Amino acid sequence: MKISLITVTYNSAETLTDTIISVLAQTYKNIEYIIVDGASNDNTIDIVKMYESQFGDRIKYISEKDKGLYDAMNKGIDMASGDVIGILNSDDFFTSDSVLQIVAQSFLSDKTLDAVYGDVHFVSPNNLHKCIRYYSSKIFRPYLMRLGFMPAHPSFYLRKKYFDQYGKYRTDYRIAADFEFLLRIIFVGKIKTLYLPIDMVTMRIGGASTSGISSNILIMKEHLKACKENSIYTNRLILSLRYFYKIIEVIKSKIRY
Repeated sequence: MKISLITVTYNSAETLTDTIISVLAQTYKNIEYIIVDGASNDNTIDIVKMYESQFGDRIKYISEKDKGLYDAMNKGIDMASGDVIGILNSDDFFTSDSVLQIVAQSFLSDKTLDAVYGDVHFVSPNNLHKCIRYYSSKIFRPYLMRLGFMPAHPSFYLRKKYFDQYGKYRTDYRIAADFEFLLRIIFVGKIKTLYLPIDMVTMRIGGASTSGISSNILIMKEHLKACKENSIYTNRLILSLRYFYKIIEVIKSKIRY
């Protein structure tokens, strides 16, 4: 079973090496690594070329202007030839070398399984060993999407055929197309998913979904839009409830780490 792993980049030279090294270190080797660059003007592509020979024919990359993050993800999906597709952001990296091995074994063990997901944790860009928040997908249930909950997207691996069946990421969303997509396939499409109780990805804070009050306001707006467009009832009060859980996660992380 081949896994297509997509990394979207734009001026990602500062963090991309960690991402690539973590992919190369994976014990599961039947992967296709796809890098979609948005015409970076730093040395992002130089870094990709530096590691290209270590992947051999397992890597594909392009560098051209795009219409944003989700447009770039969709380009990667179009390039993918694997049975399963996952996304690894250019400022994130796998927490352990066995992540894709566990993902692959889950699909191979259950042919009826459509998707898997697990946990992630957030770190400071200045201290990659200090956990700021541990985001566990363990509590996730489809009905909780009314509250804005979703599986950790960087841990989500889906059979490729469902991108054909349900469509790809909506490019009219600026920050929450991942939520809308998961809402469409999990809540509405009712695909069969499995939670993997492992820490899959280490994420630096400061990304599009973790960059302050303005991003949270936009997330709220786009979550409301996603639910409305998928005929799912919610409101601002219901969606706000998840922030209490986020506070609890941060407190637990401080105690645990």
